[in-house]
Amino acid sequence: MNATQNLMYRCAMQYGTCMGVFWIGKFILFPLGFRMPFLSLAFMVLTLAVPFLAYYYARTYRDRFSGGAIRFSQAWVFTALVYVYAALLAAVAHFVYFQFIDQGFVLNACMEMLEQQKGFSAEMDAQVALLQEALGEVDLSPIGITMQLFSSNVMYGSILAVPVALLVMRKAGKEPAPQSNE
Repeated sequence: MNATQNLMYRCAMQYGTCMGVFWIGKFILFPLGFRMPFLSLAFMVLTLAVPFLAYYYARTYRDRFSGGAIRFSQAWVFTALVYVYAALLAAVAHFVYFQFIDQGFVLNACMEMLEQQKGFSAEMDAQVALLQEALGEVDLSPIGITMQLFSSNVMYGSILAVPVALLVMRKAGKEPAPQSNE
């Protein structure tokens, strides 16, 4: 492994740790959102902010550590690694929460929400029954939930890394547009 790759992995770990802490803070709002809807809205807004945070980290890496130039493949790998490291850290918090704190609260809250949807129409009742059946077949142990969340974070992260890499890539020798101080 050459020095450039080593630096990229080290920076991805550092930025991934920061993003993981962000995700953990954001995750705290998720179960609280069942009791206070404003916190659920805050959770959604912070979730939408994640790709912008990834863009900021990738751009910072490009400008500070990559000499202002980065290929698409490098930018994608860097951003995907940031998501992987963040997902690893968040998975620890997810496991601790679902193993020791949750005690079935989130599942029960979801089931209650589904029950409240019944009675509006026959079509809605059929969809609710289908969702309840699907929830019954999913591994809902703490490790099962954690692995589901981890794999979805990595999958969505690698997909979201594509537009971030497209926005961040810059060829060598291409100077950034001057920014005015006005």
